[in-house]
Amino acid sequence: MSTLVMKFGGSSVGTTTALSQVLSIVLQEKENWSQLVLVASALEGVTDALIEAAHLAHLGNQRGYRRIVANLRTRHLALIEELPFGATERTALQADIDRLLFDMLDIYQSMSQSKAARAAVDASIGVGEKLSTRIIAALLRQNGLRSVAIDTTSLIVTDDVHGDATPNIPLTRAKIAQNLLPLLERGIIPVVTGFIGATAAGEPTTLGRGGSDYTASVLGVCVNATEIWMWTDVDGIMTADPRDVEGARVIADLSYDEVAELAYFGARVLHARMIGPLRQQQIPLRVKNVFKPQQIGTLIAEKETSRARTLKAVTSISGLGISAEQGLLRAPVNQLIGEALHAAGQMQADVMIASQSAAHSFTCLLIPTSAGPDAIHTTRQALEDHLVATPSNWRIQPITIITVISNQLQAWPQAAAQVLLMLGDIRVLALALGTSNCSLSLVIEMRDAEEGLARIHRHIISSG
Repeated sequence: MSTLVMKFGGSSVGTTTALSQVLSIVLQEKENWSQLVLVASALEGVTDALIEAAHLAHLGNQRGYRRIVANLRTRHLALIEELPFGATERTALQADIDRLLFDMLDIYQSMSQSKAARAAVDASIGVGEKLSTRIIAALLRQNGLRSVAIDTTSLIVTDDVHGDATPNIPLTRAKIAQNLLPLLERGIIPVVTGFIGATAAGEPTTLGRGGSDYTASVLGVCVNATEIWMWTDVDGIMTADPRDVEGARVIADLSYDEVAELAYFGARVLHARMIGPLRQQQIPLRVKNVFKPQQIGTLIAEKETSRARTLKAVTSISGLGISAEQGLLRAPVNQLIGEALHAAGQMQADVMIASQSAAHSFTCLLIPTSAGPDAIHTTRQALEDHLVATPSNWRIQPITIITVISNQLQAWPQAAAQVLLMLGDIRVLALALGTSNCSLSLVIEMRDAEEGLARIHRHIISSG
């Protein structure tokens, strides 16, 4: 029996045109697969709006969070009005949306009156997925498909790290066997909320930014999926982010290791943590364009056996560079940095490169994209506040980490030489070859990021 898990991102569900494409794809694939499972993100921009509303609620700004909720209600109801629903289905959907939003207002009211637990925050910012899945499931039913929306609070069991939870696969597998597999056996297409889960005690959690990808991966593993398809608004995984570099091209295939490194080092097309479960169970993953479903996209599968040496992609991510006079330190550099991050609650930063000599030290912190747009500033502030008391001449500066992706880099030293040659006069603060043997990272000053990325990408295209 073949099972396909399809995840639709926010740009794939936010308009009537996009939802029409979703419907067409599901109708087509229903004929090709024994079972389908759909995972949906919130409409584009909705989760960010909900995060802002939660922040305003913490500040007691009732007018601010009510305005955001009113705008979200208007947006979702307008989308429903534009879709070809019957009167009964439309009325039921409107009532469902109002119920979810009123419940969320109650949470925000509680936040404004007292310091709410992180579980309450997660419960509020996960509502976007609940809204989108109900619309998609209703659209499928309207077109003759048996479908139901399911909240993953009843499926995915996580730890209690609110805002960046990790699923417990054995407990999740048991929940899925109880609440999801019977639906598939009856020919029902479940439309599952991405991004959210719950602890074993039932407290709502979220899986971090881009967590709907992670949801699709976990579901795929637990239902023994044949394949997983990620539907987005680009043609596949590209040689560089087309928003940053001109002339980016689709990559036909990547290994699990290569795409995991791409995601970790800033590529925004996939969640970095989703690859691990797929690699363990050898489930192929395909990234496709929802508006061009006939195109094959990018296939991610087991590492290719070909020994062809080709630079496949380049990506970039922001970070912080920390330098100090080593002779004046009373504790190892990494220990001091770890203490600073822990004290400020900024543990999402990763030490990527650490270098020490007799006189100096340099440490590079990578700030994951999942940490949010303010993470660089807040992490820098936390470090400066903590390290100011240490007897050393610290210097903290924003940096960019540019990473080149290819297989077998350890056996291909010429690749590093070529990349450094392409950078020319751009100063390299540090470099590292990843332990996965498929990533080469170079730390440069932020002011040189755009030019450095463009130079390396031109080399990838010309040599590929």
